Amino acid sequence: MHVTDLPDRSQDYLKKIYDLQEWDRSGASLSVLADELGQRRSTASEAVKRLVAEGLVVHAPYGDITLSEDGRQLALQMVRRHRLIETYLLRELDYGVDEVHDEAEVLEHAVSDTFIARIDAAMGHPVRDPHGDPIPDGDGKIAVPDTEPLSEATVGQRLLVDRISDRDGALLRYLQDNGIAPGVHLVVGERPYPDMAVLTVEGRDVQLSVASLSAILCLAEDQ
Repeated sequence: MHVTDLPDRSQDYLKKIYDLQEWDRSGASLSVLADELGQRRSTASEAVKRLVAEGLVVHAPYGDITLSEDGRQLALQMVRRHRLIETYLLRELDYGVDEVHDEAEVLEHAVSDTFIARIDAAMGHPVRDPHGDPIPDGDGKIAVPDTEPLSEATVGQRLLVDRISDRDGALLRYLQDNGIAPGVHLVVGERPYPDMAVLTVEGRDVQLSVASLSAILCLAEDQ
């Protein structure tokens, strides 16, 4: 089966379950999945049941939702489409980093495999998208780095930003405006308030809400 044999909504569910598993390193709850896709819980439940019947998803009663191996391979096809399109929009069409996600959400269902292969080749086979997310290759292989969310960092720790979640466009704009992007080095400062973090980026302090720290994945640097 190819992912384009599935309805668009099924494609969305598989990709979102993969995204949640990749980012949070665990299965997705039904309520979180429904919220992420803007669906009612009852609608999401029926969609998941169909995917379970097709052998693409595993869902124990009251447990997390995970992908079967077949489901994971189909999800990776959609992830590849999405992340390559995001990269092409940013590099070639001058889209903003906060604009590419929503546009790719539409285009990923419409373009052919030939189009995806050609933009991949035209860009020199990129391995990361604009947010730092790894791009699966044409065989569905993907290298996911071992990172930790910024929310788990300690004061004084030196970090390299590896990935930034694309779920919040306003946060992406704020981070970009303040020089925080994949590949940037930062130091974790003292918190002036319980809900406010301070990061030192290229010699200047940047304030960030503690709630948004989990949207940034980092690699620790030698102290």
